[in-house]
Amino acid sequence: MKDLKYILPGILFGIVLTKSQVISWFRINSMFKFEEAHMYLIICSAIAIGLVSYLLIKTFKIKDVKGGKIKISEKEMNKGVVIGGAIFGLGWAVTGACPGPIFAQIGAGELPAIFTFTGAIIGAFLYTRLKSKLPH
Repeated sequence: MKDLKYILPGILFGIVLTKSQVISWFRINSMFKFEEAHMYLIICSAIAIGLVSYLLIKTFKIKDVKGGKIKISEKEMNKGVVIGGAIFGLGWAVTGACPGPIFAQIGAGELPAIFTFTGAIIGAFLYTRLKSKLPH
């Protein structure tokens, strides 16, 4: 019962992803072929929400749920980020999912998403094992 506060927002997030067609392989494919703006508008909306949230956190010194200061550290741009981004984008284009929508796809009965999920788990495992050898 105490985990309900995590489960309900997760279900709501899955419904939003499904209804907005963010989990649709065809929408992702159309985006990468520059055939329609649907996904670009959603991505721009997410960026706008992130920017407003960031500004609110900085301006009003909003605390985390435990009352601690929220620290947003800057990331350094390097070749590892570019290579990782390219691999992420390629996986996104092929599978039609980044990490969040994988669960929504599985929940919507898109059984091939199980392979995407398995690949994501293997990729995360390999990253942890090879992190010291990768460009950062």
